[in-house]
Amino acid sequence: MTQTTAPQDQVVHPDGRVELRDAAVIAGSRYANAELAPTTVERRQWTTYNYAALWMGMAHNIPSYLLASGLVAIGMNWLQAFLTITIANVIVLAPMLLNSHAGTKYGIPFPVFARAFYGVRGANLPALLRAFIACGWFGIQTWIGGQAIFVIAGKLLGPSWSAAATLLGQPWTMWLSFAFFWLVQMILIARGIEALRRFENWAAPLVTVAFLALLVYVVTRAGGFGPIFAEPSRLGWGPSFWAVFWPALMGMIAFWATLSLNMPDFTRFGAGQRQQVLGQVLGLPTTMAFISIVSIIITSGTIVLYGKAIWDPVEVARQFEHPLVVTVGLVMAILATMSANVAANVVSPSYDFSNALPRWLNFRTAGLLTGVIGVLIQPWRLISDPNVYIFAWLGFYGGVLASVAGVLVAGYWLVSRTRLDLAALYRPGGRYWYAAGWNWRAVIATLVGSLLAVGGAYSLPGRGPFPADGLIPVLRPLYDYSWAVGIAAGLVLYLVLSLTTPTRRRTPPMEQGN
Repeated sequence: MTQTTAPQDQVVHPDGRVELRDAAVIAGSRYANAELAPTTVERRQWTTYNYAALWMGMAHNIPSYLLASGLVAIGMNWLQAFLTITIANVIVLAPMLLNSHAGTKYGIPFPVFARAFYGVRGANLPALLRAFIACGWFGIQTWIGGQAIFVIAGKLLGPSWSAAATLLGQPWTMWLSFAFFWLVQMILIARGIEALRRFENWAAPLVTVAFLALLVYVVTRAGGFGPIFAEPSRLGWGPSFWAVFWPALMGMIAFWATLSLNMPDFTRFGAGQRQQVLGQVLGLPTTMAFISIVSIIITSGTIVLYGKAIWDPVEVARQFEHPLVVTVGLVMAILATMSANVAANVVSPSYDFSNALPRWLNFRTAGLLTGVIGVLIQPWRLISDPNVYIFAWLGFYGGVLASVAGVLVAGYWLVSRTRLDLAALYRPGGRYWYAAGWNWRAVIATLVGSLLAVGGAYSLPGRGPFPADGLIPVLRPLYDYSWAVGIAAGLVLYLVLSLTTPTRRRTPPMEQGN
């Protein structure tokens, strides 16, 4: 029997935020647990500073640094790399804010938000797609943090550590460093979401200071900014540049494609829409611009100092002679990596895995599962080369997740007009049950959008895992614009299918506020 939810099951506050009148209405549902249930208004206390600090912590990290340094390493000069990253972050901010709105309004995490359009069961499709990508990122960040520990210990202990016997292609001490850094993060994860917020608040400013110190050191050694900014582009501004620019831009956008989906995981704690919007607008573009210019200047400085672009900051630190300088710099790198990792790559998959098995997994146990999968993905292979990192890893998954973002934006803003039925998001047989818990319209839009976006994935000979002609040669030209193709296709297809084959379900009455 189809169930409907009476409007009185939820309360609309004057500022537009919505909560359940009585949490007992979903207490017995197999699709609810403490982490997935709507956050009460009393617990929604995150301020503008909390969101700005969150972005500072997530953006000021080594993978963000590798974005810009990777562009320099493949031939861009400082201005080309900076413009590419700045444009990308302004673009990705749009779907991020559009999807963030639901988190603040209804107090729900991303996988519950997705139930409104994919179905109560079908939401596992986008949730698990996002979760496994986050696991890959968790592994990448953990490997980088382990590298920093390995270098610090090598400077202090000497060749007995840095030149230890090789195991699976790496010194066994590198594997030990990796394991130690993984364990430290697992301990932080076990302490829960509030421990994460407190950690971000104090770690983020320290990380910024560390990157500034590294910048000053390299610029001083290079003889000022003049020699650095004088480094020419190996690509020029002609066809060679534009051939690299578009796929690079898609890769830069894709870097935050995961967060453009799951920011409701954080905005569900927002004190209001103004706080989360202002915090993100102040946080994302500015922090990414800062880390980008720091990375570009340092990488360009390594060309002046060492005759080649060293794109890995851990390798840059390895060039320094004074053990104290190396230690301080890499300790800050470790803080940066941990700050970004537990925020961007643990919170979200924890909710996503919990959504798939709400009776078995909570935030902590799902976070531990994320850590295990992150190791199994073998992250050291994903960052072995800037071409693989930017054009294969970022470009491919960015196109897939973009189609999900298109479905969510179309569903929430154009079809539902920001009106959701909270209790029905947790109920089998309700308005978001669709057909056996799945909305085929969202699934088709996601699959077709992803196929168009990444079906033509290609790599230049010897520079990636894909064939030079593309997986599907006829779609190869679209891969250079993978994120844009994915979000446009997902949005248009879901909107068309929803309008032409509507479901028979009641629309909740118009609500007041945002």
